[in-house]
Amino acid sequence: MTIETTLRARAENKCELCGAEDGLTVYPVPPASDDTADQAVLLCATCHAQISHPEQVEPNHWRCLNDSMWTPVPAVQVVAWRMLTALRGEGWPQDLLDMLYLEPEVQAWAEAAEGAGDEDGIVHKDSNGATLAAGDTVTLIKDLPVKGGGFTAKRGTAVRNISLVADNPEHIEGRVNGQHIVILTKFVKKSS
Repeated sequence: MTIETTLRARAENKCELCGAEDGLTVYPVPPASDDTADQAVLLCATCHAQISHPEQVEPNHWRCLNDSMWTPVPAVQVVAWRMLTALRGEGWPQDLLDMLYLEPEVQAWAEAAEGAGDEDGIVHKDSNGATLAAGDTVTLIKDLPVKGGGFTAKRGTAVRNISLVADNPEHIEGRVNGQHIVILTKFVKKSS
């Protein structure tokens, strides 16, 4: 029996994330160590395209994870966790992440690909040593004068959907008062 046959039987010929029935393909969940159905999911063309090309993600499509994250299938849980983590800046995915429990080995698998594309080994950490990821929400821990902005970013301000400066582990970027600014990681703490 092929992987696709096994997945189609497990998923009842539907996308394991959104339930669509058209354009189904096998998606091996990285970092896959073997070619088995246990480490793959069956995805529709829309889900597959958006996972493969994060810049094309339509956040509302992923509201389907509200249902599919409760699956007992670890590979589906991993993909759901990764998409919710990537979209957490939208607000509603963070609520789902707060409810989602993964077994320790599944959680480790889900987190394994986060740093996979980071060849330089650059890790961004907040003032408490927590690892920051693109899309996280952070809180300022002190008042920061914004050079060229003409205002002071106040302590306690939440900065949502941050982006990481690729070549400097001490800098992140985010919007404060509608202005895109660079913030030193030692002046923020990760929000849960």
